[in-house]
Amino acid sequence: MLKFFFHPTPNPMKVALYLEETGLAYELIPVDTMKGEQHTPEYRAINPNGKTPAIEDLGKRVFDSTAILMYLSEKTGKLAGKAEDRSDMLSWLMFLATGLGPFSGQAVHFRHKAPEQVPYAINRYLSEAERHYQVLETHMEGREYIVGDEFSIADISAWGWIDKATAVLGGQGLENYPNLTRWFADINARPAVERARNIHKEFEFKSDFDEQAARALYPHNFDNKA
Repeated sequence: MLKFFFHPTPNPMKVALYLEETGLAYELIPVDTMKGEQHTPEYRAINPNGKTPAIEDLGKRVFDSTAILMYLSEKTGKLAGKAEDRSDMLSWLMFLATGLGPFSGQAVHFRHKAPEQVPYAINRYLSEAERHYQVLETHMEGREYIVGDEFSIADISAWGWIDKATAVLGGQGLENYPNLTRWFADINARPAVERARNIHKEFEFKSDFDEQAARALYPHNFDNKA
């Protein structure tokens, strides 16, 4: 059975939604990143980058949420999009993987987690996150889905971070993005979303952001400190 290494954060949630949408059987394996479980030798053998998500499938490891979505959709033929839309699929997946996701994550970090407020960094990452949101907003004019005319891994990949729009953009969230608001409401209403949000309920993850969590998530900040 496929093993799914999970923490309830945006990138692993993409894979959770894919698995719930497709009904693929899997074993959920919690990795509490705020406790540093991603740094164990056993987990680094699965994901040398020391992050979640990752999967093991018939002896094969796959890490990075976009790689996992592509791998599973290509293997199963589910939610991969149509062959004629392949160029668009690759383009939007890479846009989300290299742009929307990373800039959203850094915007959240420098506004909410950084040990000191750095105005340049806050402005830089928030502005770029907003720019990526606007690219998607423009693209979604008159469209139901990100790629082609059917729900696909492109929508799942975008949903993972857009679900955190309030944390990324501030209290207004998607208020300035009506097309994304409509798209998100449609995706969020899918029954699989609720199932994905609840897959980890039997596990207890650390939630308080204390020094242990900071050291686990940002160990380089403490490398030269006692």
